[in-house]
Amino acid sequence: MVSKVTARKVIITCAVTGAIHTPSMSPALPVTPQEIADAAVEAAEAGAAIVHLHARNPETGQPDQSPEAFAPFLKIIKQRSNAVINLTTGGSPTMTVDERVRPAAVYKPEVASLNMGSMNFGFFGMLKRFKTFKHEWERKHVENKDIVFRNTFQDIEFVLKTLSETGTRFEFECYDTAHLYNLQYFLDQGLVKPPLFVQTVFGLQGGIGPHPEDVLHMKRTAERLFGDKFIWSVLGAGRHQLPIAAMAAAMGGNIRVGLEDSLWAAPGRMASSNAEQVRLARKIIEGLGLEVASSDEARKMLHLKGGDTLQV
Repeated sequence: MVSKVTARKVIITCAVTGAIHTPSMSPALPVTPQEIADAAVEAAEAGAAIVHLHARNPETGQPDQSPEAFAPFLKIIKQRSNAVINLTTGGSPTMTVDERVRPAAVYKPEVASLNMGSMNFGFFGMLKRFKTFKHEWERKHVENKDIVFRNTFQDIEFVLKTLSETGTRFEFECYDTAHLYNLQYFLDQGLVKPPLFVQTVFGLQGGIGPHPEDVLHMKRTAERLFGDKFIWSVLGAGRHQLPIAAMAAAMGGNIRVGLEDSLWAAPGRMASSNAEQVRLARKIIEGLGLEVASSDEARKMLHLKGGDTLQV
């Protein structure tokens, strides 16, 4: 009798809007609560197990980390989808950690993102492509060369202690090798518990680059530090999104896509939606003979508390 071989399950996370790209850059970027909700639900229907969420001012598209800005789309997503909801604590690099943690502290999601170290942060490279902006804040936001994204040990500990009491687990965003070592410190201190959902980020100005050797280096470092205590995922910024996704899927990793991280679907062609990027990620996964994880399968893999715990 031939035993059945079960295909590995791959988690797709979709980050639907973020705080880096601005409305003038793409008409597909969700801005209003209804647009964010629709984008998240469509991404889940396309195969995303997790939706990673930021809020924006519906008039200007400016990042808004007030809990009140999240409520309208959280209610809709919870009603229309079984997706795992992941709320940012990164917010925008110009916000304080107190501002950034509030939505997750109020709504107690299954997952919250957590940046694992301070870093220079630059969007100014996008000015080579994007020349005109509808809103005054956009150009100032993009051209700023003086951003240090603060995530000190004190800041990280504050977020961990604030949210761990709610049963929220974390997407640990690691933009460089040192961030993995910072995560090891918090693991050794008992402030985080495995399985660690480690999101390694490539190609953002100020973080590690997008070269295949960079991807391998981050994976090997995480394996050396955490052994079998982590679940690996990758985030490729801009045009690197899908090539790095393909590398990671082939090497045993999971994938994050979405218009927060990239506006593109192919060289020279902008994505029409978050769902399109999810479908492209799904093609990669299934083309490798793997299977896309459902939201409930992702919950089991990441030891999450369940979608009914969202306080909205």
